[in-house]
Amino acid sequence: MTDQARTDRGLDRLVNFSDATVAIAITLLILPLVDIASELTSGESAGDLLQAHWPSIVEFGITFWLISRFWILHHQVFEHVRSYNARVMQLNFVWLLSIVFLPFAANLLNSGQNDDRIAHAVYLGTMVVTSLALTGIELVLRRNPELLATPLGDSARGLIAASLLAAALILSVVFPRIGLLWALLLLLQGPVARVLHRV
Repeated sequence: MTDQARTDRGLDRLVNFSDATVAIAITLLILPLVDIASELTSGESAGDLLQAHWPSIVEFGITFWLISRFWILHHQVFEHVRSYNARVMQLNFVWLLSIVFLPFAANLLNSGQNDDRIAHAVYLGTMVVTSLALTGIELVLRRNPELLATPLGDSARGLIAASLLAAALILSVVFPRIGLLWALLLLLQGPVARVLHRV
């Protein structure tokens, strides 16, 4: 594949394929909870089942939020794009690979112990890859402004997200009991960006 600009139809196919892949990945997240619901036995209430499996429900909610957040960021970047090249396509497939892998990584958390360092490292490491892949796409687009219809926004946003996720990865290995909740460090992305902007 050469590095020349592509057609509008090709860009639409790239974006639509990415959207469909994310939709499938985010839907797969519910399957472990469907299996849990089928474990309800006679004499056991739904409340008992939910109480026994609340960590899985929390992990589902957080992972759903994270994938939706990644999709929103991807959407915001591609709203500025009028064409693409081979590098954008390659990095987009790395981004999609990490998104598709997230339901598996989330299921590792559901299947393992609460303080399983490896499961948390795989989960948060996958999100670091997701964030870096999108940051790489932005970098390629900035270096090839002919691919953009309008200028991209803040260039630090992606690096801030990747840094916060890398910090969450390290903290989850050092303090595994808190585990997945370290991913909520992403909520600091906006405040950190505002502080850096002032500086």
